[in-house]
Amino acid sequence: MPIVAQSTETTDWVSRFADEVIEESERRASGKAASPAAAPVVVVASGLSPSGPIHLGNLREVMTPHLVADEIRRRGYQVRHLISWDDYDRYRKVPAGVTGVDESWAEHIGKPLTSVPAPQGSAHPNWAEHFKAAMVESLAELGVEFDGISQTAQYTSGVYREQILHAIKHRGDIDAILDQYRTKKAPAKKQQQKPVDEAELEAAEGSGAAGEDDGSSGAAGYFPYKPYCGNCEKDLTTVTSYDDDTTELTYTCAACGFSETVRLNEFNRGKLVWKVDWPMRWAYEGVVFEPSGVDHSSPGSSFQVGGQIVGIFGGKQPIGPMYAFVGISGMAKMSSSRGGVPTPADALKIMEPQILRWLYARRRPNQSFKIAFDQEIQRLYDEWDKLDAKVAGGTSQALGSGGGSALPADIAAHSRAVRTATGALPHTPRPMPYRTLASVADITAGHADQALRILSELDPANPLTSLDEVRPRLDKAETWTNTQVPADQRTIVRDEPDHDLLKSLDEPSQQSLRLLLDGLAEHWSLDGLSHLVYGVPKVQAGFPADATPKELPPEIKTAQRSFFALLYHLLVGRDTGPRLPTLLLAVGQERVRVLLGQ
Repeated sequence: MPIVAQSTETTDWVSRFADEVIEESERRASGKAASPAAAPVVVVASGLSPSGPIHLGNLREVMTPHLVADEIRRRGYQVRHLISWDDYDRYRKVPAGVTGVDESWAEHIGKPLTSVPAPQGSAHPNWAEHFKAAMVESLAELGVEFDGISQTAQYTSGVYREQILHAIKHRGDIDAILDQYRTKKAPAKKQQQKPVDEAELEAAEGSGAAGEDDGSSGAAGYFPYKPYCGNCEKDLTTVTSYDDDTTELTYTCAACGFSETVRLNEFNRGKLVWKVDWPMRWAYEGVVFEPSGVDHSSPGSSFQVGGQIVGIFGGKQPIGPMYAFVGISGMAKMSSSRGGVPTPADALKIMEPQILRWLYARRRPNQSFKIAFDQEIQRLYDEWDKLDAKVAGGTSQALGSGGGSALPADIAAHSRAVRTATGALPHTPRPMPYRTLASVADITAGHADQALRILSELDPANPLTSLDEVRPRLDKAETWTNTQVPADQRTIVRDEPDHDLLKSLDEPSQQSLRLLLDGLAEHWSLDGLSHLVYGVPKVQAGFPADATPKELPPEIKTAQRSFFALLYHLLVGRDTGPRLPTLLLAVGQERVRVLLGQ
């Protein structure tokens, strides 16, 4: 399926934002370029704080601009997607449940994240790099292209020195803007789509709206800059004097009592407070598009205030939506070691990258959604496979006029899920139903030869020849089964027949088993066994095996449920289990006959 280079889609939120971003970029460049290739580079941005595991809510901060940037790139424009790693933020607290971390890490609270040791056993040099690495790996798997910017590197190398001095020179103007909000009552705390960014919870508690840090006031007056202590590295410092002419700055540290005087025009161990830092970066990088979470968008918060402060730096506020909550449907032991919600890496262990991309692409940023870690993932995959079949079955029509029953927005979301402007993502060559693969993985307990035997028998006319044909989906389903299905719901096939149950069966029950056993050989395929197990109660009641539900009385459904429960008890000792056709294939014809008493 070819990449759509020039999108005219009007019902797709990504295309609409791409239109707006291109228009805004051209407006800032004072005119429309002769061609996309001649237009200025469009800059979109995301910001992530590696203060702990970067979770699936934070991923929306990246996926929203990524999808827009990718659409713009498809149209032939040059795009730069920046991810600012806020690794020069202060270490605020010791996250609960992080493996290799104990209470001793509390001694580092107040230091830059890049000055905090990585968890024990990590191969990375510091705390920030440890958590950044996992996200970088996940973004690569998701096909996200970006330019990463370490704020530690930016600040400590002096890149922002002119901006810092400019902010301090205009600290009165900044203070006046912030003062408009300090007297306002902070809005009631709502459920946030993600934890407030670490940068928004700096040392100055309550100094701005909603607890966001806007600077400190002391003997030197309002000051939008925090030095990190030269002795203990912590930011529990107060500026006591500053000389605008010489840029001499004196600070004292409340943590260790250290004090020193430095020249700010050659000092690189500190940073602008968050509400000044963010708009400074908008201006410095020329950001045109950046979304923000609900925690940044309330009255008096950093995005709103930043829209005024950015003018001091000669820049403009980016356009971009407020994005909503990302929830989790079910969460078992996969994330328990982390003490928090799952990360993109956790999701990618149980679902293919296309599916995860699709979840973010198909919902507008202001729409909340859930990512399934429970049984719902099977329904999600069924929905995806139906859409995939619709698109594959009518590619030319779909891309030109809506693809029959598939809506244009659904087709656009599918295209954004399976490929980027640079090419298609790796995919499973033969994508069998996820629920079937999960059942096979459950029943076979990791035995590859048994899995291949069962999967080969699903479609005798086109048998599977290698498990590689169903990978990586098979691996994802197996991981889901092993990590998210509770032990008491796993399938363990009986070693011996349940003789007591077999002896207690009445004649109708015995007859149902005989009908099933008599038809096994003839119907030994997934479709055949589906027809057989549903057909036995129909035949017993005097109806044809292929009679439709409309042709049957309601009591047939009751008879089918009773028959299924009997089979489950005889095969796995429970009332329920994997789909019976899959279970029968997994157990094998010879063993089924033994367990059913033949």
